[in-house]
Amino acid sequence: MIPEENQTEQTDPRWQRRKEERPGEILKAALECFAESGFAATKLDEIAKRAGVTKGTLYLYFQSKEDIFKSVVREEIVKNIAHVEEIAADESHSSAEILEQMFKFWAQVFLKTRIGAVPKLILSEGKNFPEISRFYLEEVIQRGFRLLGGVLQRGIDRGEFRPLNIENTVKCIIAPVIFSLLWKHSLESHCDKKLDVESLVQTHFDLILNGLSNK
Repeated sequence: MIPEENQTEQTDPRWQRRKEERPGEILKAALECFAESGFAATKLDEIAKRAGVTKGTLYLYFQSKEDIFKSVVREEIVKNIAHVEEIAADESHSSAEILEQMFKFWAQVFLKTRIGAVPKLILSEGKNFPEISRFYLEEVIQRGFRLLGGVLQRGIDRGEFRPLNIENTVKCIIAPVIFSLLWKHSLESHCDKKLDVESLVQTHFDLILNGLSNK
C-alpha cells in the first residue's frame, strides 16, 4: 500500500508537474501562509499541505522554515530590486524617471500583492527572530537604501535635484511606504474606505519631485 502522505502527493495535480516547478509551488504556498498567519504561527505542515506535498518533501529543497522565508523574499522582493538597479544603471534615464520606476515597484510589489505582508511581518515579529531580521535588513532594506541614495546622489551631481542630506531624505521617502503597508495589512479591514494605491503613490511622487527640484 502507498503511505497516506505519499497518496496526497500522487493525487494532487500539482505533484504531476515537473520537479523543477515544485520549489516555486512551495514558495507560493509559504507566502500565503506567512501573509495569513505570520512567521511564528506558520507551521511547515501547513506549507506542505497548501503546496500539495509532504513535509518531508520540503526538506528536499529547503533546510528550515527560515530558509523558506529567505527564499520567498529573494524570489519576490530581491529580484525586483535587482530589476530597478538595472534601470538605475542606464545613463539614458533621468533621475526622476528612475524614482518613478521605484515608486511603481513599491506599488506593484508591496501594495498589490501578498508580499506586502512580509515587511509588516518583520516589523511585528522581527525582534523575536533576529536571523530573519538581519537577513531582511541586509538583503532588502540596506540594498534598497543604497539604490535610492545612489539615485538621489546622481540627481544632485547632474543638477537635477538640489543638494540635501541623502540619508535623511531616503528615510523620509520610505516612511510613507511603511505607513501604507501597516494600513493595508493591519488597519484597512477595520475601515470603510480602502487605500487608493495609485492615488497615494502619485501624490507621494509629486511631493518628492517638488521637494527635490533644483528650480
